[in-house]
Amino acid sequence: MNSGFTDILLLLAIAVVLVWAFRRVKLPAILAYLTAGIIAGPDVMAWIADPDEYHFVAELGVVLLLFSLGLEFSLPKMIAMRAHVFGLGAGQVFLCTAAFAGLGMLFVSDWSAAFIIGCTLALSSTAVVIKQLGESSQLTSRKGQMTVAVLLFQDIAVVPMLIVIPLLASNGEVSLWESLGYALLKGTGVVLVLMAIGKWVLPHVFREIAKLRTDELFVLATLLVALVAGGMTHLFGLSMALGAFLAGMMLGESKYKHQLEADIRPFRDILMGLFFITVGMQLDLTVFIANIHWIILIVLAVGLIKLVVVRLLAGAMHERAEDAWGSGLMLFQMGEFGFVLSSLALTFGLLEPQVASVLVGVGVFGMALTPLAIQQCKPIVGRILGAQEAEQQSSVPTPQDEKSRVLILGFGRVGQTIARFLTNEGIDYLAIDHDPKRVQEAVAGGSKVFFGNAIRRDILRAVHADEAELIIISFADDERALDVLKAIRNVNEHAEIIVRSRDDVRLQQMMNAGATQVVPDTLEASLMLVSQILSRSGIPIRRILSRLDQARRSHYGEMHGFYPGETTDMDPEKLDRLQFLHAVALPENAFGCGKKLVDLALDDLNLRIKSVRRGEQEFVEVHGDFTLQADDVVLLAGGPRAIEAGESYLLNG
Repeated sequence: MNSGFTDILLLLAIAVVLVWAFRRVKLPAILAYLTAGIIAGPDVMAWIADPDEYHFVAELGVVLLLFSLGLEFSLPKMIAMRAHVFGLGAGQVFLCTAAFAGLGMLFVSDWSAAFIIGCTLALSSTAVVIKQLGESSQLTSRKGQMTVAVLLFQDIAVVPMLIVIPLLASNGEVSLWESLGYALLKGTGVVLVLMAIGKWVLPHVFREIAKLRTDELFVLATLLVALVAGGMTHLFGLSMALGAFLAGMMLGESKYKHQLEADIRPFRDILMGLFFITVGMQLDLTVFIANIHWIILIVLAVGLIKLVVVRLLAGAMHERAEDAWGSGLMLFQMGEFGFVLSSLALTFGLLEPQVASVLVGVGVFGMALTPLAIQQCKPIVGRILGAQEAEQQSSVPTPQDEKSRVLILGFGRVGQTIARFLTNEGIDYLAIDHDPKRVQEAVAGGSKVFFGNAIRRDILRAVHADEAELIIISFADDERALDVLKAIRNVNEHAEIIVRSRDDVRLQQMMNAGATQVVPDTLEASLMLVSQILSRSGIPIRRILSRLDQARRSHYGEMHGFYPGETTDMDPEKLDRLQFLHAVALPENAFGCGKKLVDLALDDLNLRIKSVRRGEQEFVEVHGDFTLQADDVVLLAGGPRAIEAGESYLLNG
């Protein structure tokens, strides 16, 4: 068997096992890929002797990642972000480069080497940060957009850095400013060409492709556009990722945006995995272990300086403290372009091999910590804010012995809608919300809302929750709603409590905890849709309202359970709480044939029989004396495991 094929096979095998293991313990897949690269690299198993052989293919993952990011950022949006890209981004690169170069002079005597160290550490990881922002749904948040703006400027700043390094080695033989000016001219030209093609050519191309309704052609065209755009910018000395981003940005305004993103996602994710594996392969374990104390210290120092620089710059731009700290935290690591700069400097003899190896160790270690830092961004920023947040909250109105007949807990969109209808009917209400900015905005608009956490008993006492007649829990966070529900029932046993829920997964738990009525978003949306359909089908409005009222009074009893499909969320944490429907056909020799339901005692398995179909006849309400026969189709309702057990019992006993 070809040794190259064997190497790839082993690499895929270790990647699959590690990703599975890391995801089982809720660790990011990026850490698994980095670990796979370290194991497969030259210092451990040496399956891949030369990581550079795979680096170009792996870099295509970053190209596709930036293309999909470009789809999220249209040209008007980028123009609106120009202050962040060229203000916050430029400030971060220049200040951090100067700071790290100054610190680098303490360890290396040559100013050229110190400058390269400064450039290398000033850059952050576009690949890791954007991937994690997307997975944690923070890409469109304010701090996410600030972070993307800085990363975009860093990608632009890489170009002059790559030009400067060979010039430093030439000892002044070539004019620095002439080279930079020429590069700027080429870069501007290729960007304008790409933007023109993206705006006036590509939409027509994809329109013609879409008319053919051939998925393969659409996928091929998408990949071709992303790679050609990256290739063009690379040809003119710019980053491939920047070209792909520009192409995506131009297509982000087209109606094919979502289809394009869906088409390249599988290729992007696989190649991104390969990219992180190649990053792991570059780590020199001997140097890493010998200098682990220095590497940890450098990662912490670099992260702290970037955090402070971004916070100060964003503060000067009047950004919220929470967003400024969050953006700085996300950018704390050294990026993949740092590897390119250090490798180039090593080639030209501007860096010592030991220093370059330490920089690679700093980069890999920082990247490994980044997913955890982004996942825990909010609590970390909360601790950093500390006294600032307490001071901010002290300026927010808090309940001081306030009383009202109706209490609304949560003043988001649903809570505000409820409040408007109550106001229109002249019903007095009082609302509590734990978002200080929302409370300030609402109070300024004349709403009767106070700051506070509804789970705290002192807050509940301050609003006289023990005397309220009607309490509405309006936020769609089921776990928090359960905690608040229990806290309310400890102080008020008689109030009617209406709880909003995302779905019916925790409906019974909430009813047991004391809810008067649970309103699941998904089921209520279904009822509203049904009411519109019945109304347009000529059913009298009185009968429709009666049907809806009956469904609500039975706590949506007839609506529980659904047929699962390939796209059904099978999260192990939710699985036990889901209610599925499953049809079981009874053959002649089935155990359940000829037996009464009372004898089968399916209730002991936490199962209900929704109906039994016998030929053309359907029995909707079946009782204990109902006898099952051969060829009956029994519709079971219950949890996934209960349904499996019930089917086995009906068929085999």
